[in-house]
Amino acid sequence: QARLVESGGGLVQAGGSLRLACAASGDTFSAYFVAWFRQVPGKEREFVSGITWHGADQYYADSVKGRFTISRDNAENTVYLQMNSLQPTDTAVYYCAAKRWMSAYRTASGYAYWGPGTQVTVAS
Repeated sequence: QARLVESGGGLVQAGGSLRLACAASGDTFSAYFVAWFRQVPGKEREFVSGITWHGADQYYADSVKGRFTISRDNAENTVYLQMNSLQPTDTAVYYCAAKRWMSAYRTASGYAYWGPGTQVTVAS
């Protein structure tokens, strides 16, 4: 099994930046497709970004394209989410998730492993 822990969340002013990290331990993390999701109270968990096991392919929700960048360092078992030009609508709990195959990667229910989440708050 893989164990995931997010870090890097916090409070930032609109237009600012944060860098989230998802550190993994346990299973062969480098073989997994990894994604970031976010959730606000009363809403479903929303896909934000995903990256293939080798890091060559990245995927983004339209709402973050051009502002967020996902990357990974398999030697460090860590996936990052660089978030720039943050807006109040980006406020949410951010989760990283992992699974072996990338099919239906935008659907939260298909992920086997989840971190506990990190809060991101963007003040206007």
